[in-house]
This record gives sequence, C-alpha cells and structure tokens, in this order.
Amino acid sequence: MNNFTIMKAEEKDIPSILKFIRELADFEKLSEQCIASEKDLHKYIFGENKVAHVIIGSLNERQICMAIYFYNFSTFLAKPGLYLEDLIVLPEYRSRGYGTKMLKELAKIARENKCGRMEWSVLKWNKKAIDIYDSMGGEPMNEWTVYRLTGKALEVF
Repeated sequence: MNNFTIMKAEEKDIPSILKFIRELADFEKLSEQCIASEKDLHKYIFGENKVAHVIIGSLNERQICMAIYFYNFSTFLAKPGLYLEDLIVLPEYRSRGYGTKMLKELAKIARENKCGRMEWSVLKWNKKAIDIYDSMGGEPMNEWTVYRLTGKALEVF
C-alpha cells in the first residue's frame, strides 16, 4: 500500500469519475437509473456553484477508488456534517484496505472542516461493507427510514 495516494479530483478526472459511478451502479444493480453525464459532473462538482466533492485513490498512479461527498447541517449539533454519498473500489482491489483508507481520509476532511459527524447509507445486502462500518465504530441508524422524492413524483409535488 506504499504506492497508494489520495487526491482531490480535478476537472481532468471527470471521465474517470463517470466510470466509477457506472461501476457502482452495476454493483448496486441500478444501472438503469444511472443517467449521470460528464456535463452534469462538471457543473455540480467543479462549476461555480458546486455541491459535491470527490477524492480519488490511486495505486501506482492507477485510479482504483473514488468517494463523492457533500456537506449537510446538523441542527442538534449546530455544526456541519460530511455526508458520504458514494464510495467505490474497483472489484479487483476490494478487501485490501483501500476503502478503509478512503474512509479515514474522509474522517480527516470532516475534522478539518469542524464537522460534528460523518454519515452514509449502505444497502442492507452489502454485508462486507456493513462489517467494515461496524468494525470502525459506525452505528446503524435503524430507527430512521430514508424517504426520497425523485422524477415524476418530485415534479408533481
């Protein structure tokens, strides 16, 4: 792991970011919902009013993992929070600790930005990820249910 580095993504990384997103959509069996484009990634990650941030992990200069995150706000803590939207490690590099290194980097970013917490979601069937999150002290928020308005429902409402 000595040749593993983590850097903030740059505009030149947009094609790689999109590849990672598509890889994640395949893994989560949600490819039909993946409509992300390079244009949208440019606008929302690197544009004037960016809303998300990306870090990329590379091994021997090959990009092998990526995390997309954004900041939210905790009213109870009266502090910002870091929300990890997606973390993807290419299949051939999983179970080697690279995902954990990415999570540690995100925790460092959260601390540097005075965040009161770091949160993420995990699919109930992703036992490997759940085991990692449990081992690092993550706590499932079982009393909460995520709701979502999207597509036509969002438009109608």
